[in-house]
Amino acid sequence: MGRFTMTDGVLPVVAERFKALSEPARLSLLRSLQDGEQTVNQLVAGTGLGQANVSKHLQLLHAHGFVKRRKHGLFVHYTLADRQIMKLCELMSLRVTQHTEGNAQGNGRVPNGRLDGADEER
Repeated sequence: MGRFTMTDGVLPVVAERFKALSEPARLSLLRSLQDGEQTVNQLVAGTGLGQANVSKHLQLLHAHGFVKRRKHGLFVHYTLADRQIMKLCELMSLRVTQHTEGNAQGNGRVPNGRLDGADEER
């Protein structure tokens, strides 16, 4: 695949997609769906989130194209729309893990949520 340069026109859409992924509960739902199609009840049981919370997050993930849904009888089944999103999540998880393992403080936390170790704005 060739190198892709983000154009001014696509930047707002990319930012919105990243914003949709900025909630840990949504990432947890995506991680659960890696195992295959699940109902809301299965996702509630697997994540420990409340049903209303799961439904709200799934609606947003669906609106942004991260999950697909199908109705079967009384149940709605959710699945990942594209497994590529998990590659993005895995890449960031690897980056965070590598940084926290090299963190001089040794507490496993990323200082101020930044991966470059800087504590102030540049």
